[in-house]
Amino acid sequence: MKVLLVGGGGREAAFAWAFRRSPLLTELACAPGNAGIERHARRVRLAPEDTEALVTHAIAEAYDLVVIGPEAPLVSGLADRLREAGLDTFGPSAAAAMIEGSKAFSKEFMARHGIPTAAFRVFEDAAEASRYLLSNEAAYPLVVKADGLAAGKGVVIAQDPASAVDTAKHMISGGAFGAAGRRIVVEELLQGREASFFVLADGTTSLELASCQDYKRAENADSGPNTGGMGTYSPSVWLDDATTRILRETVVRPTVRGLAAEGRPFRGVLFIGVMLTDAGPKVLEYNARFGDPETQVLVPRLDGDWLAVLHACSRGELGKVSLNWRDDATVCVVMASSGYPGTYPKGLPIEGLDEAEKLADVMVFHAGTERDAAGRVVTAGGRVLGVTAIGADLAAARDRAYEAVARIRWDGEHHRKDIAADAIARAERA
Repeated sequence: MKVLLVGGGGREAAFAWAFRRSPLLTELACAPGNAGIERHARRVRLAPEDTEALVTHAIAEAYDLVVIGPEAPLVSGLADRLREAGLDTFGPSAAAAMIEGSKAFSKEFMARHGIPTAAFRVFEDAAEASRYLLSNEAAYPLVVKADGLAAGKGVVIAQDPASAVDTAKHMISGGAFGAAGRRIVVEELLQGREASFFVLADGTTSLELASCQDYKRAENADSGPNTGGMGTYSPSVWLDDATTRILRETVVRPTVRGLAAEGRPFRGVLFIGVMLTDAGPKVLEYNARFGDPETQVLVPRLDGDWLAVLHACSRGELGKVSLNWRDDATVCVVMASSGYPGTYPKGLPIEGLDEAEKLADVMVFHAGTERDAAGRVVTAGGRVLGVTAIGADLAAARDRAYEAVARIRWDGEHHRKDIAADAIARAERA
């Protein structure tokens, strides 16, 4: 198969690594890729948001499958255009991707279909939002979310009315996230344990993936600002069989059925962020694509061919697929630039990549890298690398991941020191 992978982050790096191992693959291209992905794929210097250029390129190259990684091109309709051109495409239509593209839509969708989630209000007017936030109806702390895509950073936990009003005004004015924040969702702050739940769907059939756990906060002990993810592990120690059954019945099936019933059949991967509360699991948000860095722990655990699975999903043939997962555990530690998730420097040389990858069962997935004029691998993003390791259990995988992290360095490098530590402690108590 001749395959085009759209994107240039850690998620795409993990799939490029996996696709290269598929006996089905004859040629792999990635648009735009990065310095790590180029080891596995021919780079096509097109931005994921450049729909016209990507469609023209894909038609000219006659790809057998296009796999779209990031959310922005999905929301803008890239999958629709590719399917209209007759190309098998993994990724939902723009109508289905609204489940991520608009938090207001997703919350109202959940309300329509009885899917458990936090109580919420939607606002487009700053004065109206302020009146609510200053009223007795608002219980603090609460959450203020930008409606549109904000690269995983459009969520603010407000501890008091003054900070909530300031956040709402800043978002609605366009000062925080531009057009993405001109409409906001205000919702109750759910208490519990966050978990990530992934489901492949081909419009009618759904297939659950292995469980994993993400760490959003920038600093140790879940402190600091929210990020796109500072590390992950799989399998989750919190998603047991009973909880999975509840999620299947109360979230997954109503979501897939509801989207189809509303004329938005979902074909791709549903990434459901849930909070495991005392009252049962509730949906925090939907994503219409694989998470990053969650993908980096899921990909190595599949005992099978990711390319065959995603191709079957793109063709509406998930009913023919069965998934088997390795008993091993995986841990990913994100190595980030100084300042992330705020402003950060670029172009800093990275040392130790070869030494880290000499370790057995270690994969270094590049997320934000490029090559400078001298051919050196340099930083080019906030999250630079996802250092992933496989082990017989979480403790072994964690030890190996941090051993690899210790071999890599650049000026100002930052990573959390506690990825999977709480999971290991819980497993030891069990």
